[in-house]
Amino acid sequence: MSALDFTRPPPALLLEAQVRAALLEDLGRAGDITSQLTIPAGKSATAKLVARKPGRLAGLICAEAAFRLVDPTLKFDANTPDGSDIAAGTVLATISGSAQSIVTAERVALNFLGPLSGTATATAALVKAVVGTGARIACTRKTLPGLRALQKYAVRCGGGFNHRFGLDDAAMIKDNHIQAAGGLKPAVEGLRAGLGHMVRIELEVDTLTQLGEALALGVDTILLDNMTLEDLRLAVAMAKGKAVLEASGNVTLTSVRAIAETGMDYISSGAITHSAPNLDIGLDF
Repeated sequence: MSALDFTRPPPALLLEAQVRAALLEDLGRAGDITSQLTIPAGKSATAKLVARKPGRLAGLICAEAAFRLVDPTLKFDANTPDGSDIAAGTVLATISGSAQSIVTAERVALNFLGPLSGTATATAALVKAVVGTGARIACTRKTLPGLRALQKYAVRCGGGFNHRFGLDDAAMIKDNHIQAAGGLKPAVEGLRAGLGHMVRIELEVDTLTQLGEALALGVDTILLDNMTLEDLRLAVAMAKGKAVLEASGNVTLTSVRAIAETGMDYISSGAITHSAPNLDIGLDF
């Protein structure tokens, strides 16, 4: 049996709406005045999307949508699917048709393709670093406004897992909730009094004392925030499988293996969405 593919794309309606919004932002009120006045309307061309550096591909579906929305007559032939490892010089796709349309869609296509591939590449590096430990790499809500679904898709293309998508699909109690609620127990009790049975509860702690309280309350998942490696090991011993454990804070390519080897179930990183370098991809005629 082949491995399951978890790189499922966002719903087509959502994807198209986000690409359309980016095109409208770029085209403004008058369209591409440069291309309209420099490239003959009937001129045809062939262009290629080419990787300048190696990495993990994500966002080709967005690039295709950009070219299609600008001009449905353009032909877009993808050579490499999202989720693939690519080498420098790899031709990702070939676009043929109106030269004017290709140039008009170019920047928006690359604006999705480069950053999303950067997130997938950064995620894949962390995933590779923890192979054999059993730990899973997860993202956070630290995403660019309006692009969360696409950035989380890029994390999946990199082999990572998604944390909650928003404030409404899982309950996560953080330090400010605890302060405002008057403690861990009232915060958890408040959630349990009003949540449906399908909604899971995660609790963030930053000390082993708080971890003990969290375990006594029987929450589903406990996030261990900025703990030392020694405290993470002690946390695993304390939990004894009673809750899913997630480590967060100071997660880098250098530190992630050691964090995973403490016995964590998940390691979450905000950097893979908010600070991943753009993967250099260009369009060549």
